Amino acid sequence: MDMRKRSLVVVTLFATGALALGISTFVGGGKLGDQVGREALREGDIVFQHTGGEQGRAVELATGSPWTHVGILFKEHGQWMVHEAVGPVRKIALSEWVEHGEEGHWTAKRWIHSEKQLAPSAIGRLKEAGARFNGLPYDLQFGWSDDRIYCSELVWKIYKNGLGVELCAPKPMRENALGSETVRRVMQQRYGSAPPLDELMISPGALFDCAELRTVLVE
Repeated sequence: MDMRKRSLVVVTLFATGALALGISTFVGGGKLGDQVGREALREGDIVFQHTGGEQGRAVELATGSPWTHVGILFKEHGQWMVHEAVGPVRKIALSEWVEHGEEGHWTAKRWIHSEKQLAPSAIGRLKEAGARFNGLPYDLQFGWSDDRIYCSELVWKIYKNGLGVELCAPKPMRENALGSETVRRVMQQRYGSAPPLDELMISPGALFDCAELRTVLVE
């Protein structure tokens, strides 16, 4: 092979590899950036997964999103922990949290202004905001009070109470798709004949689609 042909082969291989790398960094609508794997995670990242069971199915049908559970990441003693509302609000190792999702699949998203505004002091405020909810029971009726709390409400309120940031706007229950048999059955079990259709809510899917968040990791 002469030098000209050899150079052409090298350039072609390099271009092909670069294209493949570029494609691999775009997953779930967000660019992963230079880092890959869990090394890309940072405190304050929001993690999403799909969970099973009747509630998970009802949430999926009502919101039109496969994401039915969400938590927020903080580091403790060098270990990633997920702060989540499952009844009661607790912290759980990320490795264990991942096992609770369908086939271990999950996605991490990050506030788009985190590079400039999530200094250590801001992370501290997020942690303090989350600590106020520790031990609260799970809110099966998806109310907006602080007496009980559900997963996406917890994450939303941690950012709101800790930094004054509204990741996206809560919407009334009636704006969800409430007509399927599964959704109607769950609503009947929890509300009887008078569901609070004007109650403000925030779903995992709404957080996932929030324009204030970008994807940083998909597993």
